[in-house]
Amino acid sequence: MERIDKILSNLGHGTRKEVKGLLKKGRVEVDGVLASDSAMKINPDKSVIKVDGEEIRYRKNIYLIMNKPAGVISATVDNHDETVIDLIDEQYHAFKPFPIGRLDKDTVGLLLITNDGELNHKLIAPKNHVDKVYYAEINKFIDATDIATFKRGVVIDDGYKCMPAILKVLNADENGSEVMITIQEGKFHQVKRMFESVDKKVVFLRRTSFGPLKLDENLAEGQYRELSEEELNSLKLV
Repeated sequence: MERIDKILSNLGHGTRKEVKGLLKKGRVEVDGVLASDSAMKINPDKSVIKVDGEEIRYRKNIYLIMNKPAGVISATVDNHDETVIDLIDEQYHAFKPFPIGRLDKDTVGLLLITNDGELNHKLIAPKNHVDKVYYAEINKFIDATDIATFKRGVVIDDGYKCMPAILKVLNADENGSEVMITIQEGKFHQVKRMFESVDKKVVFLRRTSFGPLKLDENLAEGQYRELSEEELNSLKLV
C-alpha cells in the first residue's frame, strides 16, 4: 500500500504539493471514486487511477538508455559539473534514478539509468561476468603482445590484476590504433589505466554495449529513451 500523492508524484504529475492541488480540485479518481485525501493509501498494482479522466499506468521502476555525451559526469548530483541525471526530464527525477556503472567525464556512449537496485547489483558484480564493450582510439600501434597481455589480465598502476579482457584490433599503424575492448569489470578509469600499463594512451572512448544491451545508433549524444520491453527482458535474464 502506498500514499496516493507519492504514487502520482512518482508518475510525473508534479511535486507532492502540486499533486495535493490536483486532489483538492477533484481531478483524481481511484476505482471510480473521487480521491481528495493526499494521505490515502492504495494498492497501485490493483487500483485503477485516473487523472482528468485518463487512466494512468503505475510503475515502480524506470529504465533509460542514454548515449552519454562528453563533459557530463555519471553521477546523480554534483556541485560543479552537469550530471547525466540533469539531462533527463523532470518526470523521471521523482523515481530517484542513478546510472548503472560509470563512464568517465570524457567518455561517451551507452549508459543505463534506472532506480532498480537489484538490476544494478546484477549487472555490475564481476562474478556475473557481464561484458562491457568499448570502441577505443589509441595513440600508438597495438600489437600481438598487447592482445596477449590483455588476455592474461593486465596489472594496472595500483597493483590490481584485471580480469582477462578481449582486445580486437580494427585498424593499426604507426600513427595509432582503433580497437574494440571487452571487459567484465568497472574499476575507476579502468580501460584507460589498462592501456597505460602497456605504455599507451586512450585518446577517445565509447561504450557500445553492456551485456545484451547495444548502443542505439539513432540516439545522438545526450539523447535517451526508455528501454523496450524486449531490451528490459534481455537484461533481466543476465
